Amino acid sequence: MNHFSTLDTIVFLVYFVIVAAYGISVYRRKSATSGQASHDYFLAEGSLTWWAIGASLIASNISAEQFIGMSGSGYKIGMAIAVYELMAAATLIIVAVFFMPVYLKNRIYTMPQFLERRYGKTVATTMALFWLGLYVVVNLTSILYLGALAISSVAGLDVFPCMLFLAVCAAIITLGGMKVIGYTDVIQVLCLIIGGLVTTWIALDLVATLGGKNGAFAGASELFVRAGEHFDMVLARDNPNYMDLPGLTTLIGGMWIVNLNYWGCNQYITQRALGADLPTARKGLLFAAFLKLLMPVIVVLPGIAAFALDKSGALGDAMRPNGELNPDRAYPVLLAMLPAGIKGIAFAALTAAVVASLAGKANSIATIFTLDIYKQHFNKSATEQKQVWIGRVSVVIAIGLAVLIAPFLGIDKKGGFAYIQEYTGFVSPGILAMFLLGFFWKKTTHAAAMFATVGGLILSVVLKFLPDFMNLAFLSPIGFSVDNGKGVYEIPFLDRMFIVFWVVVAGMVLISKLSAVDGEAKRMIIDRSLFKVDRGFALGSAVIAVLLIIVYAAWW
Repeated sequence: MNHFSTLDTIVFLVYFVIVAAYGISVYRRKSATSGQASHDYFLAEGSLTWWAIGASLIASNISAEQFIGMSGSGYKIGMAIAVYELMAAATLIIVAVFFMPVYLKNRIYTMPQFLERRYGKTVATTMALFWLGLYVVVNLTSILYLGALAISSVAGLDVFPCMLFLAVCAAIITLGGMKVIGYTDVIQVLCLIIGGLVTTWIALDLVATLGGKNGAFAGASELFVRAGEHFDMVLARDNPNYMDLPGLTTLIGGMWIVNLNYWGCNQYITQRALGADLPTARKGLLFAAFLKLLMPVIVVLPGIAAFALDKSGALGDAMRPNGELNPDRAYPVLLAMLPAGIKGIAFAALTAAVVASLAGKANSIATIFTLDIYKQHFNKSATEQKQVWIGRVSVVIAIGLAVLIAPFLGIDKKGGFAYIQEYTGFVSPGILAMFLLGFFWKKTTHAAAMFATVGGLILSVVLKFLPDFMNLAFLSPIGFSVDNGKGVYEIPFLDRMFIVFWVVVAGMVLISKLSAVDGEAKRMIIDRSLFKVDRGFALGSAVIAVLLIIVYAAWW
């Protein structure tokens, strides 16, 4: 079942050669025109088109945690998990309208740079160090390890060599700079979409055979019959997965915190657009929003198909390699069932997603470390060439650290998607509150920002472990606590984030009113004219809004 044929190997190598050759050609053209300019290396300033920005956003975002983790959640929970992808489409529009013009008008190149400009160096340095740790210990490690697990299960290789392979590929692309990453991501995202759709098509065709039929459309109908409960978009309170997606509050509460923080305050996402002008950046974000609407079909539907196949006995013990069900095996098991040649395409798509995401994260680590730590605190007069060299060294060190520590973090035990969401969820509310008030309330102070940085984290931890010391059953009638099956009432983590966000906002307002205005910090240049959009962008945004309404109205 795990046999990787000669044809699969050839298909994969062709993909690898094409990406490598294109990357080298982009790098040579870049070197001939811009030399070793640091802003060109970190941001590809002025050289990425809207379609390259949009493709790069998706290629960096879609990785092992989606292909493996979200497919696993599709197997376990169903299409409701697609709220992460669908709400991201709406969030990208909000970021394009309100966040991006503020960044570009004030010539912000990194998230710590915004914090320094708005709140001073202490807040900026604190968050720069924090982001570096989060990107290496949580994001790089999870992407690398989950990707290696998937490749290992398909190709029949050990996990560690697969990690090294992915790490080397990502490092090579990253060393070329953001322009190389951006344009090679166009090939990567094309590959992951085609390969992902092919995998979904064949998975549905396999489901169709359960009813004695053929074809993906027949398979989709059969899937609704065999796994109809997996298509509920909003979970009821008696659903065993309510802790992960707490019903209606998912749509009006914590999910907005997750997405606004990820797409609007995240260096390795916003970095793709920070080197462009506003119209180009907005078109790129809108293009990414449309691509996001495809993701549930590519990463969630295969998981539901695997559930139906497993339920019928068609997968044997493949989902239970050690006698215990592991939903994260859903996508790798489907890949292993693909025909020769097709498996190579799907394998290339998965590899493309992992490598592109690793490269994007590594470049952001290099950008923050070089511009916000090294240049600010160690060598303020560093030349352009020196900054690029430091950035490349930091890439190698960050990826090397991720390779070394990833096997010891228990990522596969917790579930890849849950691992990332839980640990980033501890800090997302405070970060988002700090950015939003920094944008839109000029009286927000340095002391308030420090409260958001530290207080948000502490409050998240307190609410996480509060059920161990206090009975939270009194919150159950209003939907903010759920019995975990052991008689202990816990707060779903999305609701926890929603609560923490508003507490932090209230604390920031109170502290700002009581503390003195900062002398070091500067106000952002913000006026209403920044938020005006052209007709094309408005029309595209309206189309996305209508499609989202139709999806939720049809499968509420």
